[in-house]
Amino acid sequence: MWRFALKMLQRDWRAGELRFLLIALIVAVASLSSVGFFVDRLRSGLERDAHQVLGADLLVTSTKEIPTSWKELASTYQLRQAQTVVFPSMALTGTGESGRAKLVTLKAVTDSYPLRGQLKLQQGTREVATTSIPRRGTAWIDPALFGSLNIRLGDTLRLGEREFVVEQSIASEPDRGSGFLGFSPRVMIAFDDLAATELVQDGSRVTYRLLVAGDQTAVVNFKTKLEKEIDVAGLKGVRIETIENGNEQLRATLDRAEQFLAMVSMLSAMLAAVAVAMAARRYMLRHIDACAMLRCLGLTQNQVTKMYLIEFLLLGLLGSLLGVLFGYLSHFLLLEWLGKLVSNDLPLPTILPAWQGVLIGILLLVGFAMPPILQLRNVPHNQVIRREQDAPKPMAILTYGFGLLVFVGIMLWQSGNIKVGLMVAVGFMLGLLLFSLIARASIYLLKHLRSSFNFAAWRFAMTALQRRPGATVIQVVSLSLGLMALLLLTVVRGDLIAAWKQSTPADAPNHFVINIQPDQKDAIAKRINDFSQPQIYPMMRGRLIQINDRVLKPDSYQEERANALVEREFNLSTMSELPPLNKITAGEWFQANGQTEAEASVEEGLAKTLKLQLGDIMSFDIAGQKVSAKITSLRKLDWGSMRVNFFVVISPNAMRNMPATYITAMRIPDDQKQFANQLTLDYPNLTVMDVGAILKQLQDILDQVILAVEFLFMFTLASGVLVLYAALAGSQDLRMREAALLRALGATRSQLSKAQWLEFTLVGGLAGLLAASGATVIGWALATYAFKFAWSFSPLVMIAGVGVGAICALLGGWLGLRNVLNQPPLLSLRNS
Repeated sequence: MWRFALKMLQRDWRAGELRFLLIALIVAVASLSSVGFFVDRLRSGLERDAHQVLGADLLVTSTKEIPTSWKELASTYQLRQAQTVVFPSMALTGTGESGRAKLVTLKAVTDSYPLRGQLKLQQGTREVATTSIPRRGTAWIDPALFGSLNIRLGDTLRLGEREFVVEQSIASEPDRGSGFLGFSPRVMIAFDDLAATELVQDGSRVTYRLLVAGDQTAVVNFKTKLEKEIDVAGLKGVRIETIENGNEQLRATLDRAEQFLAMVSMLSAMLAAVAVAMAARRYMLRHIDACAMLRCLGLTQNQVTKMYLIEFLLLGLLGSLLGVLFGYLSHFLLLEWLGKLVSNDLPLPTILPAWQGVLIGILLLVGFAMPPILQLRNVPHNQVIRREQDAPKPMAILTYGFGLLVFVGIMLWQSGNIKVGLMVAVGFMLGLLLFSLIARASIYLLKHLRSSFNFAAWRFAMTALQRRPGATVIQVVSLSLGLMALLLLTVVRGDLIAAWKQSTPADAPNHFVINIQPDQKDAIAKRINDFSQPQIYPMMRGRLIQINDRVLKPDSYQEERANALVEREFNLSTMSELPPLNKITAGEWFQANGQTEAEASVEEGLAKTLKLQLGDIMSFDIAGQKVSAKITSLRKLDWGSMRVNFFVVISPNAMRNMPATYITAMRIPDDQKQFANQLTLDYPNLTVMDVGAILKQLQDILDQVILAVEFLFMFTLASGVLVLYAALAGSQDLRMREAALLRALGATRSQLSKAQWLEFTLVGGLAGLLAASGATVIGWALATYAFKFAWSFSPLVMIAGVGVGAICALLGGWLGLRNVLNQPPLLSLRNS
């Protein structure tokens, strides 16, 4: 039977019966495996660099200086130690008009840094590993700072009250962290030089880190002992990180990215699966006579089934291998387009994505090609002379349910999450149903336009659409899904970004100034007043320790974000009047007179996350003092305004004598950029953040991600065209007989050709209109409910949808039916 199946495979291949089926399989497997290889390399790189992500075996981070007792405890376990201090600051060069300033991340390190991994310096075009740290009085900087600060090696860089000689350029740090978060360039100095800068003051956003490494058992014992001390002392703002939990944020980001990319590729695979099913059905219809002849020559039902199963399995193996190859090549484009987000020295992928791609290809083919094969199994001997086809047997119909189960199983497998997989599968089927109903209704309405134009080609086209409504619906739906995805990520995406930019007021602040000391407040306000109305707010750092009678712990909530909020310190403020662009959504603002009770106003999103209600009592630890306040109002903030906002504002009567620094936001005109430089020169303790530059970096990263997703959606569009081609090719034999009959009755070749082009144009135009409508609705929903800004309709989406849809339909129609009118009518009638 294997030899017979191989001969049948060769025969069908030479006849061109299997080529389209092979292409559909390649597209499905390539779209899935390209994401598989990409994610596999990211995960392999994460595992390889697990120690380097921490720079140690264990990392202790704290918002306060590391106690000496912890270092002594590490020494008792014979663990190697290193310390780092990291915080944002301003780096200054030059003086007066020639001076420049840049927000940087300052990192002070001890001699033994790093304990794991290597610190690399940029020397010319080479990266050279080093075992040393900056010498006293020198600084190592990111390469980006040479251009932005207009300095060279050997020049002087000022940090706070101390000047440093720029000695080396940093190529990479083992514990730099994810590229998603590292927006500020790095400046590294010796730990012993930190005190001379006088930058570490009350209110500074400093993170202290203790790195330890050594015997694994000793590390575990040290971790256990330290956790017990932290728990007994009730310390807040302390986190212990290991290889297993030290990069949870990056892992979570990677998981979310994997799911998103998987859903994009799954859409391509779903459309390709439809193409596989249609191609397999066409194969079955064209092999009915051959199967009947084989039955007459002595083959049993089981032998026929085995022969076709072997043939399809061999084809599935070939298509899956080719799809894996194309997916492997395609993932390099993803790596290239996401260059700023991922490392360029990731390890090669494992063999696992290849095996997954092959298995998925075979499952797709078996799941969606089994029903037609089982129908061939039941072809009777007398089919040769009867020329009739019996209704499908119950078992053949049940196999379509098997194909559906395979489809859902692949969704669950690729998403890695039962809920997400089911949502994608159900959402796709609901969308498919909605588009199908609209397409069917549109075809019905077109019937009334048959007599609108008095020429034969129009009537032929309208009649053809009504004669094959099922095939027409499949053509419209498949192309509309692919086009909708592409429109959403191109034209609509551009409209969303434009609306996002318009939502930010023209006078929105582009710089934030933090760490303003109380004795500097009036002087800085006076200087800012020359071109901007300053609104300077007090800011206190406090940790939420209790809600009503419940003392909060790191695991008080089930949600990860809620626990993270409990662990962090809040930036609190106090004021008597409601800040601009804040809106009370529940309760009332602080009473102006006769305040006797401490009150708090909470941002409504924070209240939802922490399950807070009006009347709840929030207790904060502010510089060792406990401050409690009753929630009397909830506020909605306009985050797009780029102004200073606070999650929690406490009434002034509860915040008297609390240590505070001040914060303000200002807009510096383009022709006065030197103002920020001069301000930090005069007040070195200030941190001036250029928000415009940060937003631009975020937008650059967003554009790269969108470009990579658009690349994946090209698979989706290709799958949609494949389905259209399959639907057209599936009706090719019927169209040949119809065309032959019409020509025998007097229709000309020119009339029939024009009718076909009109039919394709209507199908493509309708698909494009549906796609544009769907993309517009999704864009409106994103703008209204996700991004919270006004949505403006763009006619370009409709024009592009209808135009591209018609072009794709014409292209697919020409590929599938270009030979329909080339066969003589007499030959077609004889063969029918």
